[in-house]
Amino acid sequence: VQLQASGGGLVQAGGSLRLSCAASGTIFSINSMGWYRQAPGKERELVAVIPSGGDTHYADSVKGRFTISRDSAKNTVSLQMNSLEPEDTAVYYCYANIKSTIFRPARDFWGQGTQVTVSS
Repeated sequence: VQLQASGGGLVQAGGSLRLSCAASGTIFSINSMGWYRQAPGKERELVAVIPSGGDTHYADSVKGRFTISRDSAKNTVSLQMNSLEPEDTAVYYCYANIKSTIFRPARDFWGQGTQVTVSS
């Protein structure tokens, strides 16, 4: 299983970016999908998560500005980021909790990370 993220870049404060992540390989089912981020000198933190069923969850710092969505048919997850702030600058990682086959337990897989830089 591989997760391929895309969509990072440089944007001015107040601008928008959209991150996307696609899971590929041998996939039986996907439970939750989401995004984490890690800023320089800081620990990785949860940004948003969307389960296979149920409510989405956002970090308080991004509520009202970011929207997570997923396409279960395409095994993709996206993060629409609006009203970006310099504090959102970080490497963003997508993840998915995937059951590869019916015989294996689900486990987390991670994308390679994509840089988001917000200038003031």
